[in-house]
Amino acid sequence: MNWQRLKRKLSGSSYGSGELSATRTLIFINLILFTLMVLHGTVLGLQMRAIMNPPTELLVNWGGQFWPLVLQHDQWWRCITYAFTHGGLIHLGFNMVVLYQVGSRLEFEIGQMPYLFLYVFGAITATVAGLLWHPMVPVVGASGSLFALIGFSAAYYHRIGTSIALQMRNFMLQWAAFAFVFGLLVGADNAGHLGGALGGVLLGLAMPTTLPGQRRAKRLFKALGIGSIVVIVLSLTAMVISWFLR
Repeated sequence: MNWQRLKRKLSGSSYGSGELSATRTLIFINLILFTLMVLHGTVLGLQMRAIMNPPTELLVNWGGQFWPLVLQHDQWWRCITYAFTHGGLIHLGFNMVVLYQVGSRLEFEIGQMPYLFLYVFGAITATVAGLLWHPMVPVVGASGSLFALIGFSAAYYHRIGTSIALQMRNFMLQWAAFAFVFGLLVGADNAGHLGGALGGVLLGLAMPTTLPGQRRAKRLFKALGIGSIVVIVLSLTAMVISWFLR
């Protein structure tokens, strides 16, 4: 891990440089989508409710996950777009703080492409858990992906086993406990949290921890990362297209 940090510094790509950050890009997409949703709600006459407590119909219109629409109307893009839709300013603010704190560190350690794949994979495993637990309940929020980041970190850094790695593991677990308590207070989707965490743990157990192993897996994770970008773009595009097909 220290060798990788030194390599990034020498190559001019250390965290905080001008390099495009996947974490900041994800936050930007979340903020833009929420802003547009609030503007839409304001036009509909919802006023402050659009900001603090958007109605379910508005959330579903802006990509919220609702499995009957997925299964009966083939709106599979909702399995991704729901992770960029939030049920109010507090919900958005908390998730983006966690994403910045947790995601920035993890992206720096494992690289952008594995990180993006982990984020999308976590969104999918989280919503599949929701399908098994409460298929008739609309769901929004990035917390499934966030718990995937945390679950991955707990497994991955535990496998590395150095003192620095164990500190990172404990840092992530502290965020998991904080997010879980917050979820209980606001009635969040704990099925999605569990599903995202399990998806993250699976990848954390599969990710190579040695430099030779990471080199061998680099091409695979690059392809998975590019595929994840394509999936996000296509899902958001399909959401917009669906507005004109009603």
